[in-house]
Amino acid sequence: MSEGSRRTSGPDAPGLPRRRVQWLLRGADWMAVCDEGMRCIRRASIAIDGDTIVAAGPSDEVDGSFRGEHEMDLTGHLLIPGLVNAHTHAAMSCFRGLADDLPLARWLNEVIFPAEAAAVNPGMVYWGTLLSCIEMLLGGVTTFCDGYFFEEEAARAARDAGSRAVLGQGFLDFPTPDQPDPSRRAERAEAFLGSFPKGTGRLYPSVFCHAAYTCGPETLVWAREFARKHGLLFQMHLAETSHEVEEFRRKHGVSTTWRLEELGILDERTLLAHCIWLAPQEIDFIARRGAGVSHNPQSNMKLASGVAPLRELFAAGINVGLGTDGCASNNDLDLFSEMDAAAKLQKVFRKDPEACPAKAALAMATRGGAAALGLGREIGTLEAGRKADIVAVDLDAPHLTPLYDPVSHLVYAVKPGDVRHVWVAGEAVVLDRKVKGVDVREAMERVKRIANGIRGG
Repeated sequence: MSEGSRRTSGPDAPGLPRRRVQWLLRGADWMAVCDEGMRCIRRASIAIDGDTIVAAGPSDEVDGSFRGEHEMDLTGHLLIPGLVNAHTHAAMSCFRGLADDLPLARWLNEVIFPAEAAAVNPGMVYWGTLLSCIEMLLGGVTTFCDGYFFEEEAARAARDAGSRAVLGQGFLDFPTPDQPDPSRRAERAEAFLGSFPKGTGRLYPSVFCHAAYTCGPETLVWAREFARKHGLLFQMHLAETSHEVEEFRRKHGVSTTWRLEELGILDERTLLAHCIWLAPQEIDFIARRGAGVSHNPQSNMKLASGVAPLRELFAAGINVGLGTDGCASNNDLDLFSEMDAAAKLQKVFRKDPEACPAKAALAMATRGGAAALGLGREIGTLEAGRKADIVAVDLDAPHLTPLYDPVSHLVYAVKPGDVRHVWVAGEAVVLDRKVKGVDVREAMERVKRIANGIRGG
């Protein structure tokens, strides 16, 4: 609770009326703050006014100071910040399970790129993204960072679901579903910004270049400058496979990261996905320029891409978020299992049980992801002044009994099905595991129809 709140309406001023707020979430067994110290508080409450947390702390401090228009007793629950999926391609839920057990190059060139050319259109992007939003909200993911085509439709789906999202319009050097002529990329970018859904502070437009092997220097520089001009996050895949790194060096004589440094691509509004095959100097480039990294362990494992150098990224002070990647290479959007995989993969790879502690995994999925997306002052922790993106996890389950350490449970035991309630910007978007405002069954049926078309094509 803020010092101001304590002076005017705290327990040391018993005669003053309680401040009226929109929501008062009372008496949770635990709250994982996910601040710099990764504190956990027993018997905690949160007061929400509008879209903002105005107080979060011990119940005996908060409850006597506020009165909620809506109040909820959360005994038996664990409160956490909304999880941040720092890298995905949400519409690719339509390709879930389409092509498994292939290396990245074959997976992309033989299956995914042809399927996208045949099937991706505005309707597919809308319904695929809406289904992904539903899956993510039910799993406690309140913010996702997307990169795909027809991103106006992805933004519309996120708005309809009530999610917070960074929506990256995709660009490549060859024809794409929404831009048959790559030379007219500037027109596509302006059209994207011009038709981006207005009227919500939860949606942020972005620019996404697939990779340095599909986007040449001219495209990368143009996209970076367009993003800077409009104050947007710039996203791209980087150093995802050893083959990619070796081929780029063979053709150009330098590493991909060195080329990005030469071109002036890297800065604090750059997000780099994967970053598995980085040399120490490349990590230094990223750190000095303030770029963020999205770590995607399960996609990396499934495509046999490699193991990211998390310890070195952390040591360099880089903001590292956690991502699922798309459903076609994961095959779900479960950030709880992603935390579990991130921690355990580093332990076994380095033969060190302390290589990625549970606190580090949870930090990546919350405050780290928020910082990597440039939203570190808005979301990622349960503190006064942050946006009210909050998840209530129901602890009444055999696999969550007993509870000694909430962080351990969140990383190694909690499942998406344990999420009971979700708020985004102070709005209850999931109550008692029911998503408000969208027809879940319709979204599923629409995606099934899209899949039938893909299957028959």
